[in-house]
Amino acid sequence: MPRNSSLTQLSRRELLKAGLVASTGLIASDHWLAPSQAATWHVSDKWFRVLKVDRTTVRLPFRETPARNMDREIPHWRWTEVIEIELTSGVTGFGETLLYYTWGVPDDEDIRRVLGKNAIEVMWDDELGAGLQMALFDAVARTSGVPIHALLGTKVHETTPVAWWNIDTSVEDMAAECVEAYRQGYLAYKSKGRPWFDVWAQVEAVAKAVPESFHIALDFNDTLLDAERGIPILKELEQYPQVAIWETPIFQTDIQGNQAIRRECRAPVAMHYGIPDPFVALREDICDGFVVGHGAKELLQTGAVAAMADKPFWLQLVGTGITAAWSLQFGGALTHATWPAVNCHQLFEHDLLAEPIKVEAGFTTVPDRPGLGFELNRDMIERYRVDKPISRPEPPRLIETSWPDGRRMYIANNGQVNFMLTAGQEGTIPYFERGVDTRLVPNDGSSQWEELYAAARKGPYFVGA
Repeated sequence: MPRNSSLTQLSRRELLKAGLVASTGLIASDHWLAPSQAATWHVSDKWFRVLKVDRTTVRLPFRETPARNMDREIPHWRWTEVIEIELTSGVTGFGETLLYYTWGVPDDEDIRRVLGKNAIEVMWDDELGAGLQMALFDAVARTSGVPIHALLGTKVHETTPVAWWNIDTSVEDMAAECVEAYRQGYLAYKSKGRPWFDVWAQVEAVAKAVPESFHIALDFNDTLLDAERGIPILKELEQYPQVAIWETPIFQTDIQGNQAIRRECRAPVAMHYGIPDPFVALREDICDGFVVGHGAKELLQTGAVAAMADKPFWLQLVGTGITAAWSLQFGGALTHATWPAVNCHQLFEHDLLAEPIKVEAGFTTVPDRPGLGFELNRDMIERYRVDKPISRPEPPRLIETSWPDGRRMYIANNGQVNFMLTAGQEGTIPYFERGVDTRLVPNDGSSQWEELYAAARKGPYFVGA
């Protein structure tokens, strides 16, 4: 990245005295600037003012196996926005927002709010959205000659665990993806447990394909519905040593049900932080650890609560390699970020980084290079650059689920992101069974396809036995 030559006259100590050292204790709080710092503010403002913000929309292709599975429900994950911020130091920082799956998408007003402002002042504002906040941190850290984790606190981990991720897939695809993950150095795989796939066959196939040291986490997103029906399934599946974690097996607000699962099952239970209220979750001891996301300020606050309660968690910050690099910085600074992080960058044919994130024995090194510790692959950004969609892309999709007894169910997209998951959570899709399989039905242009699609858009449509 270009640097202002006169900036080299400032030492790292001088830059940190200009306001960066206080970032962890003061900027992360609601009172980010102490009166004693006013004397050095002019130095910070000189080098850290935001000059320019550029946004580039990219449409990235999925790898072959993720593509045929992501295309059923969430094809819109292909679109991401790369944000670059130039400071008065002459340094440019970058970040990204996965446009249709994120905790916050920066808009034009957010850009106007940071232009001309001191980046140190605004970078802790989670309301700015994912890519803009990320780019601000990257630019500030690069200007200071430090990694982002130095702005978050003390580095407590030299390496951090990472997981491979896929949406729910066929039995064959799940086993193949676990094999590929293991080949690339991963020892953890997170996927979905769904009633429209045979979860018993999935886990059995994985257990045959990878060693016991390779662990899988299944996220049911509530679809086991209740402990009474869910516990027998979980206990059968966790006989395989590869099964390591259950995520949200039933509704997280079901206090007694989740307590029963923890009491009866071997594998620990992970829950998304915040539902129910963390005080309730900790008081009732309904989970073994958390799934943590959102912006920098909230991540540090959540990390502090988890440390106080001695609960592990994984960072779930989703995007390309850019977001994965951002996640590594928090993995290095948060004491209880000890479960493998879920970043989903393995879905794509390219991660947009000049050099890929390397994984060895399930861990990757937390970089000490300035900023995110990685550079952009600008050739790939130019190759996949597109106009930003006016709204979330919603191509017609018809999905067929079939059972061994001849039953078939059709469901189609209806404008809602989680149209199939919602049906599973509501119990309008048959409960977990052996032998069930699901596929995307190609649109062949026939009247039969159109008729099935129209019927399935209204809700699960059943034919056959």
